[in-house]
Amino acid sequence: MKITMLGTGNALVTECYNTCFVLQDSGRYLLVDGGGGNTILRRLKQADFNWMDMREIFVTHKHVDHLMGIVWMIRMICQYMRQGQYQGEAWIYGHDEVTAILSELADKLLSSKDTRFIGKRLHMETVSDGEERLLLGRKTTFFDIRSTKAKQYGFCMDIGGGDKLTCCGDEPCSPFTESYARGSKWLLHEAFCLHDQADVFHPYEKHHSTVKDAGELAERLEVRNLLLYHTEDKNIMRRKELYTAEGKRYFHGNIFVPEDLETIEL
Repeated sequence: MKITMLGTGNALVTECYNTCFVLQDSGRYLLVDGGGGNTILRRLKQADFNWMDMREIFVTHKHVDHLMGIVWMIRMICQYMRQGQYQGEAWIYGHDEVTAILSELADKLLSSKDTRFIGKRLHMETVSDGEERLLLGRKTTFFDIRSTKAKQYGFCMDIGGGDKLTCCGDEPCSPFTESYARGSKWLLHEAFCLHDQADVFHPYEKHHSTVKDAGELAERLEVRNLLLYHTEDKNIMRRKELYTAEGKRYFHGNIFVPEDLETIEL
């Protein structure tokens, strides 16, 4: 099983793409979020993926830096279905707000010749807090992260051997969701900036974490591997070095600070 980070940045980055990624396992692919535009198509191509292979998609929440790239995926899927170049079906998972917004945007922005495939071959799957589905053929539990900004879901996936991968979306893991993250082999967690730059980037005003916060959380929850994303981009040239060094002061497991298009074996 592998993860490829298509983007690693927060909403306002210009030196990298907004946070989104692909999980791949045994020839199956799960796209998580789409970033803020049609750069999602370029990122998939640069990562040597065929966008048509993204048959399962999960969207965490409605913010534009996560949602709008999915509108482009919907356009591509439906257009190629109409042209007879896309075989089979595809599924987009999200909570009720996400699926409603995507359906409305598709209806308002795309041709009715294309949107007729939505609900027939492109399925908008609304999931609820605590609901289990099979993604990549693996048991996956969706959970509400209890965001105060916009309703947002994360997920916890059984990756075999009694291990799990937990994605907390783009906000700190809350006390309500710690049970999912606790003991994870892999925890995917946001780290908006370095702790000593909090007065520059103001993470707490935006309901985000510093690297120190994420490291302390992962240590307390006995996580084995911590992957940090959704960062600022002013330190992009030294981000991996700086974030890793700070994280290691608080977390004794393995820390990963991936660049855009980096692939990591899980």
